[in-house]
Amino acid sequence: MPPPTTLPRRLARLRPYLRSGRTGLIGAALGSLVAAATEPAIPALLQPLLDRGFDGPGLPLWLVPLVIVALFGLRAGAGFVAEYGLAWAAQRAVLALRRDLFAHLLASPALLFTRQSASQLTNTVVYEVQQGARMLVNAVLHLARDALTLVALLGYLLWLNWQLTVFVGLLFPALAVVMRTLGRRLRRLALASQDATDALAYVVEENALAWRIVRLHGAEAAQARRFRARDESLRRLMMKTVASSAGITLITQLLAAVALSAVVVAALWQGSASVGSFVAFVTAMLMLVAPLKRLSDVVAPITRGLAAVERGLDLMAATPREAGGTHAPARAHGEIVLRGVALRYRDEGLPALDGVDLQVHAGQTVALVGPSGAGKSTLVNLLPRFVEPTAGELRLDGVPLPQWELAALRRQFALVSQDVVLFNDTIAANVALGEDVPRDRIRAALASAQLLDFVDALPQGLDTPIGHNGSELSGGQRQRLAIARALCKDAPILILDEATSALDSESERAVQAALATLMAGRTTIVIAHRLSTIEHADRVVALEAGRIVEQGSHAELLAAGGLYARLHAMQFRS
Repeated sequence: MPPPTTLPRRLARLRPYLRSGRTGLIGAALGSLVAAATEPAIPALLQPLLDRGFDGPGLPLWLVPLVIVALFGLRAGAGFVAEYGLAWAAQRAVLALRRDLFAHLLASPALLFTRQSASQLTNTVVYEVQQGARMLVNAVLHLARDALTLVALLGYLLWLNWQLTVFVGLLFPALAVVMRTLGRRLRRLALASQDATDALAYVVEENALAWRIVRLHGAEAAQARRFRARDESLRRLMMKTVASSAGITLITQLLAAVALSAVVVAALWQGSASVGSFVAFVTAMLMLVAPLKRLSDVVAPITRGLAAVERGLDLMAATPREAGGTHAPARAHGEIVLRGVALRYRDEGLPALDGVDLQVHAGQTVALVGPSGAGKSTLVNLLPRFVEPTAGELRLDGVPLPQWELAALRRQFALVSQDVVLFNDTIAANVALGEDVPRDRIRAALASAQLLDFVDALPQGLDTPIGHNGSELSGGQRQRLAIARALCKDAPILILDEATSALDSESERAVQAALATLMAGRTTIVIAHRLSTIEHADRVVALEAGRIVEQGSHAELLAAGGLYARLHAMQFRS
């Protein structure tokens, strides 16, 4: 279903998130109502003051300052209640929306993370929701207060002189047409500005991640040109937005000037009004200009704010949550079967996997080898359902993977990759990673990964923060910490993506011994880049162009003289 396009329907999408802030909304509505009701009281005070206050003792002098102070005090208090109540309700809504967005990210399929960069998702979940809500709060507050003020002032003007008021009201349709036309343009510009902001943020993210490559290749000037091009595109869009917003203000003020001129001429022509009533009418009419101007200005922030918040809503609407079954045993045996499995990432192009048949017995160690792009990582990503096959079937312990409860399925796997991912938290939190694990079990895992001596030497021990993606650790220490995480999880199936590639020779021998102990009795799938590390695998599976071209033991495949033998010979020659 396409997202709604009319403003009321777009605002209605926020209704579920505003329910928790009803008290604040009620307070904001009452405060705005009281504040608006005080507006016509100001010109209403002028009429008796001018007609009777200067002609002898018509009004008690003490009453005038008392009424003025009370009136402005009531107005200020009501304004505070309205602003605080609306902000309270809005922040509750932002809290609910942001939590929904983050929960949705945690349950989104892998396709989302290939289509959107980390900077785009961060921008949507953290910044755009907050900034959009802030703009909407300010805009809605002005909209409510100024709309009610207009109603109150127009009611007072009708009571004073309905003929003049009706005459002025004929100008409002022209204003509505202008605001509607420019409002649509503002929405298009707001969406384009968000895309331009994402593109600019992506350039910054790329250069922050690839700073070594950029400097080694002397690409600073080229990257600066990329940044300037996207920055200039964003600047042009922002200036178009400013021009459209200023156009609304310009036309509003011109119409207000025409209306005021017409009223003065008509009042002088009638000649029946007293000085007090004429001044009260003109004052009330002039007081209409400020809320009218603010109402014309409110179109831009509402459009930009709503467009920003809608990015999050559209993200949830367009991205389905992962679906799982009900099969949830505590621990799997580890029997894996693939039958006719194929996967194509896009409608066009070569398949990543094409008709793969493979059986891995429980407790077996199977190594996947092949050139880059052969399908090794894709095959492994199918097992915990990070990606879904376009054809064929995968089973774990005889049960099709879609019938497994997702959390239960993923509990059966532990992963150690050459691309280590660590969190900006303590060593203990990174080893346990979401589980309530006893500290002695964490220490045992670190000891098996040959990292406990290093951790014990730290002042804070297990509670030492390791920085962004383990920036406080060396490459080998980061990899051993990832191995400790897999050891601590104690899953029945291990996925090792060249898990010891960043270790020195001495540490590699120690960790290989620990991994050998861990792999005993467990199903292990190894994505091998250095073929010397898989000579003792139960079976080697060679893939090329998404197909299994041969499989057997290390010795059998060397003797066969096929793909594996060629890859082996190339590595040892180099």
